[in-house]
Amino acid sequence: MRIYTRTGDKGQTSLIGGRVDKDDVRVEAYGTVDEVNCFVGQAMTELDSAIFQDVLGDLEKIQHELFDCGGDLANVSKKREMKLTKESITYLEERIDVFIEEAPDLERFILPGGSKPAASIHIARTVTRRAERFAVRLMKTEQDVPEIPLQFLNRLSDYFFALSRVINFRMNVKDVEYVRSAKVFRSGKRKSEEK
Repeated sequence: MRIYTRTGDKGQTSLIGGRVDKDDVRVEAYGTVDEVNCFVGQAMTELDSAIFQDVLGDLEKIQHELFDCGGDLANVSKKREMKLTKESITYLEERIDVFIEEAPDLERFILPGGSKPAASIHIARTVTRRAERFAVRLMKTEQDVPEIPLQFLNRLSDYFFALSRVINFRMNVKDVEYVRSAKVFRSGKRKSEEK
């Protein structure tokens, strides 16, 4: 199987239903979603399956949904059918609630890190926020951009934050609070939700 096509040698790439320059905001959006997927894969290799079987199942599901999200952002066909659904967002919300109950209460912002897999998940979280920003920019410049990928990315970054804390908790690694942070959380939950 040959993986090179030479069709992008002049700086353009194919979408589903069209072609654009490789620095197009749409390419930035789905390319950044691909970055998120890579960091998720990295974190999965760092998690002990005896402790994190439920999380590994979540993350594999999320990897498939990230492919769906990228595909939906890359789809400009007039007859397009979106793959990502509201059910994906609902599932993330349910898992966030479970993780918040499991991890110790938090009052202040924390520094990214702790254990190695939690650090990888924090990277996935911040790259997810970047993907979300590109999706917002795409929605401002293009018509008929579906809202579900943006909502999914917004919720996914919250999921990764909650997950990073659960990873550290299960590995007996304490989160390090940002020392100059005011009290911004109450009973483990944000005062003002970003949702």
